[in-house]
Amino acid sequence: MDPALHDLARYLRGVVDESTLTSKEVGSRCGCSDSTVSKRLGGDQLPEWQFVVAVIDACTVGEHRAEDRKRAVRAAWDRAAHSLYRRPSGSSDDPRAMILEAQAETISAQRQLLKVTEELSRAHKQLAKCAQVEFQASQVILVLQIVLTRLSRLISGLTRDRDRYRAEAAGFREELEAAQGRLDNAERERGRAETQLGQAKEERRRASVLTEESRAKIRLLETRLVDADEPEALDGVEIAGLVTEPMAPSPDDMLLDMTAGLDRVQRLLDEQDSDLSRLEAERPTVESAADDVLSDAGARYRSAFADSMTGIAILDLEGRILEVNPALQKMIAFDEDELCEHDVRDFVSPVGAGDWRFHLDLIGEEVDQFRFEGVIHRADGENVRTRCTLSLARDDRGEPQYQVATFEDVSEQYLVQSRLRYQVLHDWLTGLPNRAAFLDRLRGVVGEGGGRGRVAICYLGIDGFKVVNESLGHDIGDQVLVEVGRRLHHSVAGAGRHVAHMGSDEFAILVEGSKEAQNAVDVVERVMQELEPPVLIGDHALSVSVSAGIVERSIQSGTASDLMREADIALRWAKDDGKARWALYDAERDARDVARFTMSARMSLALELDEFYVMYQPLARFDNSAVVGVEALIFWEHPDFGVLGRDRFIELAEETGLALKLDRWLLRTACRDARWWRGMFGDAAPVVSVNISARMLRDPSLVRDVARILSESHLPDQHLQLEFTEDAVTSAADVSLHYLRALSDRGIRLAIDDFGTGYSSREFLRRLPVREVKISELLVHSLCSTSDERPADASIVSALVEFAHSMSLAVTAVGVDTPSQAVRLQDIGCEFGQGEFFGPPLNSEGVAWLLRTGLGLTCTKLE
Repeated sequence: MDPALHDLARYLRGVVDESTLTSKEVGSRCGCSDSTVSKRLGGDQLPEWQFVVAVIDACTVGEHRAEDRKRAVRAAWDRAAHSLYRRPSGSSDDPRAMILEAQAETISAQRQLLKVTEELSRAHKQLAKCAQVEFQASQVILVLQIVLTRLSRLISGLTRDRDRYRAEAAGFREELEAAQGRLDNAERERGRAETQLGQAKEERRRASVLTEESRAKIRLLETRLVDADEPEALDGVEIAGLVTEPMAPSPDDMLLDMTAGLDRVQRLLDEQDSDLSRLEAERPTVESAADDVLSDAGARYRSAFADSMTGIAILDLEGRILEVNPALQKMIAFDEDELCEHDVRDFVSPVGAGDWRFHLDLIGEEVDQFRFEGVIHRADGENVRTRCTLSLARDDRGEPQYQVATFEDVSEQYLVQSRLRYQVLHDWLTGLPNRAAFLDRLRGVVGEGGGRGRVAICYLGIDGFKVVNESLGHDIGDQVLVEVGRRLHHSVAGAGRHVAHMGSDEFAILVEGSKEAQNAVDVVERVMQELEPPVLIGDHALSVSVSAGIVERSIQSGTASDLMREADIALRWAKDDGKARWALYDAERDARDVARFTMSARMSLALELDEFYVMYQPLARFDNSAVVGVEALIFWEHPDFGVLGRDRFIELAEETGLALKLDRWLLRTACRDARWWRGMFGDAAPVVSVNISARMLRDPSLVRDVARILSESHLPDQHLQLEFTEDAVTSAADVSLHYLRALSDRGIRLAIDDFGTGYSSREFLRRLPVREVKISELLVHSLCSTSDERPADASIVSALVEFAHSMSLAVTAVGVDTPSQAVRLQDIGCEFGQGEFFGPPLNSEGVAWLLRTGLGLTCTKLE
């Protein structure tokens, strides 16, 4: 019975039994008879997947549980469907024929798996380089934080100075307005005093006229009194406004009355004279007070105007200059006479967002004040950066009277800000734009393009720069960076091309408006040609080369961050391929790298979820096909990528630190299964061979872990064989030799895997306590291949076999897939073989079934 079919049928029967349904009820729900259900669940043939789904849906309560069961049984159904050692319907009953037929069907699948493995093995350094890039980025961020902190402090100081100057100017304006108010009050007081003085003078004039008229009338009356002979002559005469009545008193009485009235008028005139004299006396005092107020206001205004460090100009409503203070004269380097009567716009030009159109709004009374950044054109031709404020002054009636313009010299502040901006956006060592400036320009190109046009990025890295720093010192390394930056700028910089130092030993070139990838390739090749002459630094003549990653595509294909990421990935590919190379970004290759990273991220969780499983491939003798052992092969049933062999993930496991866990898990599982076989077959049970990684071979707890696992599984030491590659043992020869000898002393068999692909010497192999070598599968596959066989391949294999026999080592050929390969390898001298010719990988139950049924193979003890 096929073990995979047996596992599948047992699982389905368990589902049916758990549901308490009869076969008839299950058949009715699945649309078939109960006999058909029993036959398909018997394990003799593979049931259709639709039938499996129908059985699970019929016997499972709950949709989520049914889906979980379908996912769980899918892997078992796939293994049964692809298991080439199960008996096909209508096939011969000869087990040997079954195995040979299954071998032929799997050869193509294994070769395809080998090609995929070779393609994915090149990106194993990705995580380590990502960590290095992250460390470099953190250093750059720290430097930027320091620069930004200093910039913030400087800007804060400049802001405080600006606020102080503005406060002083505001104070001067307030004092000027207060002085103007006091001056206006004094003018009004003076006007009232002059009005009162004029009224007093008018009253005095009128009194004088009245007095003269009264005196004239008195003189006339006196004359008439002297000349008159009769009193009746005075009848009807108006004296001092009084009309005499007939029969009036005597002329003497009338004269007395008129004299008294005249005295009263004289007293009134005297009082008016007194008031007038008092007003005349007070007039100097009032005028003096008014003059003092005006003088005080004028002095303060003049002081504020003349002593201010801020340039001030008085303009008429048309913008013509009426008066300027010394600070503005010094700032603009013109005399006051040269400035007056000229338009202020002849000397000042707004920059940035400033615009003289706001001047029209000011005059149109829509605003009272506006500010702008401007440039003053000095008489000597130089320009002064200034911050300008234009205000409108009004009279008592609120009508616009004139304009006040203030100019604050911010040239030093502007230079400091420009310098800081330059330092933030340029590399201090090479003087080239830095990463921030490059990214800002790249974002601008992507944004300005509006989705049209193409762009290219060439990301360059100096080869072996770390060696220069470590051997010659960082000073020499810095000079190398300066020279490389200079040559790059000289050979590349131009219209639409931008060079930047991205940090450490990396540079970048932005090519705007590229037509095709060849444009960027031409740029990189020109750079490589420019760097061919040695860099001369002191007594050193250094050969410098660069690797380059190139990405060229349409702007609408992605963001600036996407372009930088792709260029960085292409650079890593170029460095992995060797020095002085360039690599174009390939989206498919990137997707494979991402898949590899996804695998490494899930590996730890996969171990907890039991996604790894073990299959065992038989090892047999060439002379009699007797099974002498099995090799434990670990597989990963990935939920997205399917079943993966050891070669697909062992390097990732070593990089992520999971190699030890996987090796221990594999060793524990293999020893447990070997103990199970030993319990069933005794000494006829095969020796189990387990591959261990280079990481485990160097682990100090290797001997202790192996001994503990053997003790826990109750497996004798001689029933375990450990395999390792030449490169794994030569990477830490002294330590590994110590551990291997300790294992060999316990009776554990040791073998060298992939023999013929390493560089170990004969003397070193003599020191290893190994009993067997396994010829590399790549060398075996070249034998008897109609397209790949070369005469040298057979000679190489023969030499390796002879070399192993000279040291009394047994030889196993790995990857024996065809009868012709088996015959050739046996003729060459190989004792043992492993591959599809001897049988495909089996699970633990399949190995037990193979041993139990025999299939013409005799399990013998491995010597």
